[in-house]
Amino acid sequence: MRILVTGKEGQVDTSLQALADTQPDIELIRIGLPEADLSRPETLDSLVRGARPDVIVSSAAYTAVDKAESEADLAQRINGDGPGRLAQLAAELNIPILHLSTDYVFAGDKDGVYDEDDTPAPVSVYGKTKLSGEDQIRAATPNHVVLRTAWVYSPYGNNFVKTMLRLGETRDEINVVADQHGCPTYAPEIARALLAVARKVAADADPGLRGVFHLTGEGETTWAGFARGIFEGAGKRGRKPVAVNDIPTSAYPTPASRPANSRLSGKKLKNVYGLSLDPWRVSLAECLDQLCGPEI
Repeated sequence: MRILVTGKEGQVDTSLQALADTQPDIELIRIGLPEADLSRPETLDSLVRGARPDVIVSSAAYTAVDKAESEADLAQRINGDGPGRLAQLAAELNIPILHLSTDYVFAGDKDGVYDEDDTPAPVSVYGKTKLSGEDQIRAATPNHVVLRTAWVYSPYGNNFVKTMLRLGETRDEINVVADQHGCPTYAPEIARALLAVARKVAADADPGLRGVFHLTGEGETTWAGFARGIFEGAGKRGRKPVAVNDIPTSAYPTPASRPANSRLSGKKLKNVYGLSLDPWRVSLAECLDQLCGPEI
């Protein structure tokens, strides 16, 4: 199976490549800058058609949440118009498209976990542009699977885990927001789910396999709780102890608003595909093994 993936240096596409390398029947074709530029959707046409993929995975995105507040047009082209064009090409080629979206499409003011039927109401430019991508994909082709995820981390690229470990090298304590709740999600686990979904939709035209799904690690925490888990795990691997001080969001102002509640229910994905991701503490341990070495 030939899978075309947008992104060459992202956490998810790098994780997909590592997984695909272990599965001989998967040929992964990764496209990205400079030849494929989502901010110029017209650059995608010849690359996608020439690759002759069986499935498209749209994983690349503009993810600088705060910077997007002052670069709304660029974020819209990359997060909205680029995926929209990919979906049009998928329709032209009569193949499915899988698209990664985000918890930021929600306002974050719900008391419980968000499911797929909840109404999106993004509170940031980033969230609005990601919702635009979902809408454009939905309008272009019914043969789509939108997978919303959250709090992504991995041994690759830039992410919260690597930032905490870096800061912990020179600090004895760190202030971390404790009133935003979510589900840390390990990029290699996302990759595993993406390949399973890709295999299924490539072989089965059942409309019930299409639509919007939530894809996050099992369990929930706060950013401060996540940080404590990171430093506890790092300590078991020989790193020095670091204290985490809880602070409110109001004490750490940012240009973009963040949803206070980013918890996404994974029940639909489990019911339809039989897929669920590992508990975040289990995946975090795997990530720390790679970044810090095994427990000592």
